[in-house]
Amino acid sequence: MIQLKNISKVFDSEEVESHVLTGLDLSIHQGEYISISGPSGSGKSTLLSILGLLDTPTSGDYYIDGVKVDSLSMHDSAKVRNEKIGFIFQSFNLIDELSVLENVMLPLKYNANWKDKNAIRTQAEECLKKVGLEHRMNHKPNQLSGGQQQRVGIARALVGSPSVLLVDEPTGNLDSKSGDLVLDVLNQLHAEGATICLVTHDPRYADLAHIKYKLSDGILETA
Repeated sequence: MIQLKNISKVFDSEEVESHVLTGLDLSIHQGEYISISGPSGSGKSTLLSILGLLDTPTSGDYYIDGVKVDSLSMHDSAKVRNEKIGFIFQSFNLIDELSVLENVMLPLKYNANWKDKNAIRTQAEECLKKVGLEHRMNHKPNQLSGGQQQRVGIARALVGSPSVLLVDEPTGNLDSKSGDLVLDVLNQLHAEGATICLVTHDPRYADLAHIKYKLSDGILETA
C-alpha cells in the first residue's frame, strides 16, 4: 500500500545542514498496525508529514498504491491525501464553531466522490457510532473532554474510508485514562481491518502495534 525507498530529508539554514531522515525504507501493507517510536527530535513528525503528503523528501521515492508520489500534480496530491489518508492529530484540530457531526462531515464536503448531503451525514453518524459518540453529535467540541475530542478526531479521519490512518501522538494531550480509551478505539478499528501507522513516544502504546519501529537520529530500525 505504502512504500518508502531510501528517503532522506535535509533542512538547510545559513549556518548548518540538518539531516532529519537518512536512507529510510518503510513498507506498510493493508491491514497492518505499525508503530514508530523515538525521542523528541528524532524525525517522527517529519516522517509522518512525508507519509501524509504534507511534506516532500529531499531524496528517495514514495509510492502509494503503486503510484509514485513525486509524479503527482498539486491537485492530484491533494486528492490522494483526501481520499486515501486519514489523519489523527495530537492537538485534535477540531473547529469549535462547528458541531461534532459537522466536524466529522467536513472531509467529505471536499471529496468529489461524495455529493449527496444525506449520504455524507449518514456516513459521519456511522463513524461517530464507531467511536461511541453518536449521542454527542450536536455538541460543540469545547463541550467535550479531551478524550472525547480525540475520538471525534478519529471519526473524522475514518469518514472517507481511507487506505491508512496516520496517527500522530494521539495521547500527547490526554491523561492516562483518556489515552487508554483512545488506544482502545484504535485497537478495535484495527481488529475491524483498518491499516494504522502510529507515531508515539510512549512505549506502552508502541507495544500495542504488531510491527514496531524505532527512529533515532534519522535512522529507522525494527524495534
